[in-house]
Amino acid sequence: MNQLLKTGVRYLVSACALAVAATTWAAQPSVEPGTLKLGVEPWLGYGPVHVAAAQGLFSKHGLEKVDVINFNEDKDINAGLASGQLDAATIATHTAMGMISAGLPVKIVMLLDQSMTADAVIAGPEIKSIKDLKGKDIAFEEGTTSDILLHTALARAGLQWSDINPVPMPASTAGGALIAGRVPVAVTYEPYLTAARQQNPKLNLLFSGKDQPGIVSDVLVVREDVIKKRPGQVQALVNAWGDAVTHYRANTIADRAIISKAVGSTPEDLATAFDGVEYYDLQQNAHELTGPFKQTTFPMVLKAALAAGLVHTTVDANALIDGQFVNH
Repeated sequence: MNQLLKTGVRYLVSACALAVAATTWAAQPSVEPGTLKLGVEPWLGYGPVHVAAAQGLFSKHGLEKVDVINFNEDKDINAGLASGQLDAATIATHTAMGMISAGLPVKIVMLLDQSMTADAVIAGPEIKSIKDLKGKDIAFEEGTTSDILLHTALARAGLQWSDINPVPMPASTAGGALIAGRVPVAVTYEPYLTAARQQNPKLNLLFSGKDQPGIVSDVLVVREDVIKKRPGQVQALVNAWGDAVTHYRANTIADRAIISKAVGSTPEDLATAFDGVEYYDLQQNAHELTGPFKQTTFPMVLKAALAAGLVHTTVDANALIDGQFVNH
């Protein structure tokens, strides 16, 4: 009887161990071999990507190679994802909405950051408020967070798009156009925002992300075929970002130097800019992505994107957001 009991116990323990192992394997799929191609832009909000690369966090999580490919404009990243030349990309929330509304098979798998004061509408000293923009030439990059921010600022001030004179140009040159006197108003983001204000400290900051929290936010999108065929790589990428945010918080000075170099600036020039960006770790993602972000931020950004003509059809948050990788 005792021997039978012992055998039964051993069987039960073994079965439990196998069940636990199976559950763990399902939650943390093995990382597939090969290169994962990730598109980024020179925006400090994507800084943890560069921290992960510099600190070996991609390889720590089993990724054979992450090819971080730099782009200057959203349209080029969009083209890379559409053509399959990119597996994933760090992009603005409204850009992800535009992709899915256009039929591009991608999913939001993680919330990366929120800009509070690192995206802004700036103007010469003679312009004091958003209401003063009526009839003014405004430099901004179409289809980007700058576009969304400008539409939101105008709506908040009771102005119509027809009240201004749009001057489309890349965010990287909008600040320079303001400094050179070619336009009286510009919408841009860091590091270009700080560069412009350093050249002319008298510039006024009229509106920024903190005036409408969440309106300027970024996400990680992954092609659906990559999620299906290489879920282990996606999970490893998400985990590496989470570790990078943790590393940044514990080694802020050193990691700001890494990020600044990657975006073409210095930690000193971007000191206030870094303070204006909030990075999201995995614990925050587990709460935010399918909670407040999905329920509040997403519809707010969608409304602004539709008004700006950046998204032409409504987008279902349930169809676009895939929370499986941040909910382990």
